[in-house]
Amino acid sequence: MAGSMKNIKLRIKSVQSTMQITKAMELVASSKMRRAKERVEQSRPYFHVLHDSLVQICAAHQDMRSPYLKKREGGRTLLVVIAGDRGLAGGYNSNLLKLADAQPEVVCVLPIGKRAVEHYQRRGANLLSQEYAQAADMSVGDCFELSRLVAASFLKGDYDAVKLCYTQFTSMMTQTAQAISILPVDIQPTDEQKNAARRSIMLYEPSGEEVFDSIIPEYIAGMVYGALCESIASELAARRTAMDAATKNAGEMIEHLNLYYNRARQAAITQEITEIVAGAEH
Repeated sequence: MAGSMKNIKLRIKSVQSTMQITKAMELVASSKMRRAKERVEQSRPYFHVLHDSLVQICAAHQDMRSPYLKKREGGRTLLVVIAGDRGLAGGYNSNLLKLADAQPEVVCVLPIGKRAVEHYQRRGANLLSQEYAQAADMSVGDCFELSRLVAASFLKGDYDAVKLCYTQFTSMMTQTAQAISILPVDIQPTDEQKNAARRSIMLYEPSGEEVFDSIIPEYIAGMVYGALCESIASELAARRTAMDAATKNAGEMIEHLNLYYNRARQAAITQEITEIVAGAEH
């Protein structure tokens, strides 16, 4: 009985240590969430402005023949995958990588984040680059460097399409893995936008098509940076939720273990009293 009580006490101490770690990780994730959410909100307007500029150019030039707009046969796809740098974030990484693995006709992958790099290294995938193994350390400059690399590879004909897999941050409780198309650019101006372009006095020098082609790398960088901000916020939210659940489970486990310990202690005292009474009768 004494051995059983000792084991229960050791187990309680172990669970308490684990609960302290999970609580600390929850607090760290919570403290970083505010900054991450601000980055998400600040990144969205930049992307929208670039997208609107591309739409305006396409609306003003109906005969656009940009290589970035032309759909190609073959379907060879470059997949840009943004995953996390660490685990202990619930299903954040597994859901994203499962979606990425389901994409058809992927011939090359550009992984961002330690988990994405390790995942595709284990699978022996053809990697365009392994330089972006730390998603949290990526800057705007890194996104522009990445976008130029992707745009140049697409123009050379190495790939027929480019897709981006990331996790969209909706709320603290909802994060959704998504796969969106980057190239070729799919822009369909509405009739209203076309009419507005005809009335516009804006001129593009040297030409609308050249301006359009020069904006595309900026547009890709904006998409990647926005997706990166969304993914980092999603990872922090998922880790906060997972660590909160783990802390609550640890608390419940400690309550149960304390109950077992008290029962074992009561049983030991009862047994000692019984032995003393039996000895006194003899």
